[in-house]
Amino acid sequence: MNATTRATGRTLWVAVRAMVLFTVLLGIVYTIVLTGVGQLVVPAQANGSLVRDASGAVIGSSLIGQSYSDADGSPLPEYFQPRPSAAGDGYDGGASSGSNLGPENEDLVAAIEERKARIAESDGVAEDEIPPDAVTASGSGLDPHISPEYAAIQVGRVAEARGLSRADVEALVAAHTTGRDLGYLGEPRVNVVELNAALDAGEG
Repeated sequence: MNATTRATGRTLWVAVRAMVLFTVLLGIVYTIVLTGVGQLVVPAQANGSLVRDASGAVIGSSLIGQSYSDADGSPLPEYFQPRPSAAGDGYDGGASSGSNLGPENEDLVAAIEERKARIAESDGVAEDEIPPDAVTASGSGLDPHISPEYAAIQVGRVAEARGLSRADVEALVAAHTTGRDLGYLGEPRVNVVELNAALDAGEG
């Protein structure tokens, strides 16, 4: 065996040992440690930020929006409605996407006008009072949040449909409204999944 062959063999052996070592460290040990830390420090977030009903059954995740419509696709009046979704058939985690349509696209313009008309009728507001997030999808198509302005125009409808006072529903909205991160990043937002779960749990 000449020197070149021996050098190549040593190099290959070093490479194999390094690959095995780092596979164990980064692929197994690191994953186990991070999973363990997550379960100890932030178990709810580590397990998907699951939302449960009063019986403890999982009804969704606070990180992913969902539709509140009947079998025909009509919005259910007793629920706060989320913003539209362009992810698959709606809030499909396997097909996260925005509409990718420009502001002058005829299909998008028509969809926005139809959504405005529907919301104006169902919530008894003028079309110019409807905020943009009520009629446009988020970039991911999975956003569970709406603006406080969109939540506010839905309060009356939800309160009437559930036989609750407007003040009680407004208090629930306020309880599920998150302010700007660190006081200045982003915009205030309302988590629709958590809000509707609270309504179903009779917190109103």
